[in-house]
Amino acid sequence: MAERLDVAEELVRLDTHLGHLRQLLGEAGAVGRKLDFVIQEVGRELNTIASKAQDAGVSTLVIDAKAELEKLREQAQNVE
Repeated sequence: MAERLDVAEELVRLDTHLGHLRQLLGEAGAVGRKLDFVIQEVGRELNTIASKAQDAGVSTLVIDAKAELEKLREQAQNVE
C-alpha cells in the first residue's frame, strides 16, 4: 500500500519536465510545439500525483499547479 501511495518517482519526473520547460523558455526560435508537449507531460505527472496522494493539502497544491499550467498552455499556443 505504501508503494502505491509513493509519489517520489513522479516528483523526480516532474522536476525533470520543469527543468526542460525552463530550458525551452530560454531558447530562441520556434519552441511552441515543444512547450506544448512538455506541458502535457507535466499535466500527466500532476494527475498521477493527485490520484496517488490521499491528502487534501497535496490535492489543493495540484489543483493550483494545474491552473497555472493551463495559463502556461494558453501562452505557449501563441508562441511560434
